[in-house]
Amino acid sequence: MPVNTVFSWFIRKRLHQIALFKKYPKEVQEEVFRDHIEALSRTRFGMEHGVTPQMGLNAYKRSVPLRDYNGMKLWLEAARNGEPNVMWPGAVKWNAKSSGTTTDRSKFIPVTEAALEKCHYKGGKDLLAMYVDAVPKARLYGGRHLIVGGTGRAEEADNGVLTGDLSAIIINNLPWWCEFRRTPARAIALMASWEEKIERMAETTIDQDVRIIAGVPSWTQVLLERILERTGKSHLGEVWPHLQLYMHGGVSFDPYRSAFDRMMPAGIHYIETYNASEGFFGIQDRLGADDMLLMLDYGIHYEFIPFAPGDDILAHPHADTLGLEDVELDRDYALVVSTNGGLHRYVLGDLVRFTSLTPFRIRVSGRTQSYLNLAGEELMVGDANVALAHASRQFGMEIRDWTACARPGMAGTKGRHHWVIEPGKGASTPTEAALFSAALDRQLRALNSDYDAKRTGDLVLDAPLVEWASTGTFENLLKQKGKLGGQHKVPRLSMTPRWVEEVSAMNFGQTEVHP
Repeated sequence: MPVNTVFSWFIRKRLHQIALFKKYPKEVQEEVFRDHIEALSRTRFGMEHGVTPQMGLNAYKRSVPLRDYNGMKLWLEAARNGEPNVMWPGAVKWNAKSSGTTTDRSKFIPVTEAALEKCHYKGGKDLLAMYVDAVPKARLYGGRHLIVGGTGRAEEADNGVLTGDLSAIIINNLPWWCEFRRTPARAIALMASWEEKIERMAETTIDQDVRIIAGVPSWTQVLLERILERTGKSHLGEVWPHLQLYMHGGVSFDPYRSAFDRMMPAGIHYIETYNASEGFFGIQDRLGADDMLLMLDYGIHYEFIPFAPGDDILAHPHADTLGLEDVELDRDYALVVSTNGGLHRYVLGDLVRFTSLTPFRIRVSGRTQSYLNLAGEELMVGDANVALAHASRQFGMEIRDWTACARPGMAGTKGRHHWVIEPGKGASTPTEAALFSAALDRQLRALNSDYDAKRTGDLVLDAPLVEWASTGTFENLLKQKGKLGGQHKVPRLSMTPRWVEEVSAMNFGQTEVHP
């Protein structure tokens, strides 16, 4: 049976199921919870916490405290060492190595067969189903799908457990219907050397009929720029005439949109996903939207904790959490998940804001450990990304990378925010950069009323300090740390100056600019 015929049947069936969880979200999440409790009761973790198949949600919350990775590390390491039935029934075959953005220490997140099939792969199929439903004339399966994954191979331990980037695990286990259209070849996709991998990917994909690109914007941009350099073309439509779709996630797309608009052909569609090592959580289900549908039937049960900068969620392991029926629009919530990957009441570290309650749609608004709050301004990553994107468009420039920290006042001076920004192509001159600082300040004040109040009259908070970084500064720092390419990300906002100072030290010929 032709692939397109099979896929058309899948689309009709799956869109019906998605419509059901949109209409009956509470009932679907209750079913997910019941399945989760039944499986958990058959594990060492479940038995140690008194979990039974008949347990209700409130009893589950009383029995299982909120934990982050460190709180679950004892059990996770036992599963990683090959012990079966620790966090989920059966043995864990794969562990996704994730360094996160706020620490240099790697985390090893279990990826069970259930998580791979019913969460990660299901998310990929659903994205294509939604896209083809929105664009019925799309012809995605006539060409290649370029996947820009991580840099590490999956490494097998003596006990047979594989460890690697999530993208490496996914690529190693792709179903046939996806693998035969994926590019580049697996040997290239899993190369450990990021720089060599970029060259080989560019070399081998230029002459292919690429129709879909998928990858983290920051690293995908590096590859696409290299392809344009090698071909001498002005945009990717001249390289791949049938290119239709770019699927992105991992970091906010806002600061990168100008660069992608320059590189991509007219009519390209962008679709955002919220896919992490811990699970696949959301898909942009409407073309041109800036939010994502929360996927409720992927074997993930959700809880939400109202969040304000400075909150220590883990200090209250049995704190009240909210279900979908209790959340409100435009508030920051810390995400708590119980997954078919073997995580139970796991505090992910991400913050989300609901943009719609019928159905439930979200934006990722930041991280629980990533914000600036010197004087009650409560600046989160989501607002910072939007402000940067607006300011860069105002001056016709692109943002390649950035980070910012809080600088407390010294000897009677007021505190301020210190930004280090690496411009992309078409970077402005230092004179224009001074205007950029003022424009960034204005955008932040328009987006964030707390920031605006603290900036009024320069009474509490001084105007931001902006430092331009020379081309390649962030990439060189990540390379020095052994975190170049793939899923590694730069911390965006921090109350400590560590990352800003490391970037500044790497930035030869730096220029500080005051508004």
